[in-house]
Amino acid sequence: MRFEGTQAYVATDDLKIAVNAAITLERPLLVKGEPGTGKTVLALEIAKALGAPLMEWHVKSTTKALQGLYEYDAVSRLRDSQLGDARVQDIRNYIKRGKLWDAFVADERPVLLIDEIDKADIEFPNDLLLELDRMEFFVYETGETVKARRRPIVIITSNNEKELPDAFLRRCFFHYIRFPDPDTMTAIIEVHFPGIKQRLVSEALRLFYEIRDVPGMKKKPSTSELLDWLKLLMVEDIGPEILRERDPKKLIPPLHGALIKNEQDVHLFERLAFMARREGR
Repeated sequence: MRFEGTQAYVATDDLKIAVNAAITLERPLLVKGEPGTGKTVLALEIAKALGAPLMEWHVKSTTKALQGLYEYDAVSRLRDSQLGDARVQDIRNYIKRGKLWDAFVADERPVLLIDEIDKADIEFPNDLLLELDRMEFFVYETGETVKARRRPIVIITSNNEKELPDAFLRRCFFHYIRFPDPDTMTAIIEVHFPGIKQRLVSEALRLFYEIRDVPGMKKKPSTSELLDWLKLLMVEDIGPEILRERDPKKLIPPLHGALIKNEQDVHLFERLAFMARREGR
């Protein structure tokens, strides 16, 4: 069971090594990187490549670790008891299985995505230490222990919004997805837009990396935003000649709303354009 990338996902050699090492060690793979670099999609592509079922747990700021195991609906049980419903005799009728429970009892070895773990409370990773390490947990309401039939392939993503506890990091295999270089980015573009004109790609990439290198940018454009921008350029039939313009009044590229996502960065480019005009007098 080895991951070698897929036709729809350009995986670098170091990423392939990290995925396969985590599979071999049966450790969760903790993936960090800039937003939009394909961390979440990685789990989907691993599942496709290995022919494994995918289970996704998208973490929010209000998510609790216990929700990944199970939830006990005491309110519904109380209501049913007042109505004389016979279902109240079996507490299992009011226990909703979480994503970890589903992954533990799956017929095939699944890929389990725990997406954006850093969005939750700082105690969230610590609350999952035992379950991810031993691959089992105890259901207090029924007195049963749920053990994994086979260890799922666990992919955990983080955008580095919070530091993760050392005890949690010790149990993971770590990989940081570096931002793609121009050659890798060209391969990614070809996957999404087969047969795209290379002159357009060349000029678009030149502008894209220039924007990312502008000092003081609050949010640098990501891979997914570049793909959105390229799609718009093709739909609007904007050619490489327009992108090549060096007019100081047009420092912001056409359709820049796909790349520049806040007013501070727009104002930054406007100031740069103003300075360029002054220097050009």
